[in-house]
Amino acid sequence: MERAVLVGVQLPGRSAAEVDASLDELAALIDTAGGEVAERVVQRRQAPDAATYIGTGKVSELRDLVTAVGADAVVFDDELAPAQQRTLEEGVRQKVLDRTIVILDIFAQHATSREGKAQVELAQLGYLLPRLRGWGTALSRQAGGRAAGGVGIGGRGPGETQLEVDRRRIMRRIAKLERDLAGYGQIRETKASERERKRTQVVALVGYTNAGKSSLLNAVTGATVKVEDRLFATLDPTVRRMPLEDGRDIVMTDTVGFVRKLPHGLVDAFASTLEESTRADLLLHVVDASHPEAEAHIVAVREVLEEIGADHRPDQLVLNKIDLAERNTVDALARRVQVELGADPVSVSAVSGEGIDDLIERIALRLPSERLRITGHVPYARQDLVALAHRRGTVVKEGHDEQGTSLVADVEVGVARELRAYLDEDPFAEEPEAWERDG
Repeated sequence: MERAVLVGVQLPGRSAAEVDASLDELAALIDTAGGEVAERVVQRRQAPDAATYIGTGKVSELRDLVTAVGADAVVFDDELAPAQQRTLEEGVRQKVLDRTIVILDIFAQHATSREGKAQVELAQLGYLLPRLRGWGTALSRQAGGRAAGGVGIGGRGPGETQLEVDRRRIMRRIAKLERDLAGYGQIRETKASERERKRTQVVALVGYTNAGKSSLLNAVTGATVKVEDRLFATLDPTVRRMPLEDGRDIVMTDTVGFVRKLPHGLVDAFASTLEESTRADLLLHVVDASHPEAEAHIVAVREVLEEIGADHRPDQLVLNKIDLAERNTVDALARRVQVELGADPVSVSAVSGEGIDDLIERIALRLPSERLRITGHVPYARQDLVALAHRRGTVVKEGHDEQGTSLVADVEVGVARELRAYLDEDPFAEEPEAWERDG
């Protein structure tokens, strides 16, 4: 198990409590990645140092600390530039990482599907490419044969350097991964189009990592999705169907958890997975109500939703894990988010089941209802209409007799219009103007 020294920088406008909370999260990330924290270092600065992020004096102190505690790595809470990382490793004389590569390492451990593995590898290669190292800049200019004739002394060499070979191989691999992900995206687009054609409504669970989204999916739908008390336990989207009491069949999908300082390259790589959130009819924003940083987590998730273009989707805030928190703490959090964010949260426990029925009822109320419950009898000569009800609606009850098919179904307005002549009651008889408008 690797031992790591964590390094955080407190810049103007950032409180000591915020830095500590961020380092706590980084420590949890290190634990999830399979390491342990040996020590923490926090430095107050007006701005990051361009060369070393923390300044040469602090680098010397850090080198002595690493030696004293026997650390194998130094992990910075912020993303480092490639040049800063190289300079720090030369100064500390130990491996230097940042939050981004730790998150990527966790993703690499947890990805199981082909798409998930491809997304992680793409993000890793995008991170690695500008950090490839050679033996000085001169080697990158070497050329062999006649091509070297005019470059002068020091310019002749054996040909392409290993650094350039590695860079070219990585570029080819990135291009292939992007093609593969485009293909996976096309498959997901086809499935989404099929759901759209059938007017199947989609509810996407989003939230901070380890907020209990998978547990909530299990509690609401009766699924058996793997649940772990670890960060980023879910990477591959999980989709489950769920019937509502009003007869509608909806789809619930679990998505990858968010985190503060989520690397932009990671967001880009997981764009196809996160698309589930951008096209959902309702977002369930799941929050760990027992976490002391719950409100900061809400803000971080909303920032990521805005980044991926899902901030305009209808959302329902869900305060989860209330079994682990004091009731007055949960109530105070609910009041604050109502006042500050205009949200009307539902408090639940995915473990004990408390509040789950209220949540399901809220989901049914929040989902846009564009369907009508119809009852009728369709002659066998018009069985195409029965097929239409199946294709673009939800058939609740169906029976057959000598004359035709009896039907109870939830269908779109346009389908109801097609079936109008065979319905027991005309749902638009009292609203002819609305019928013409909707038709």
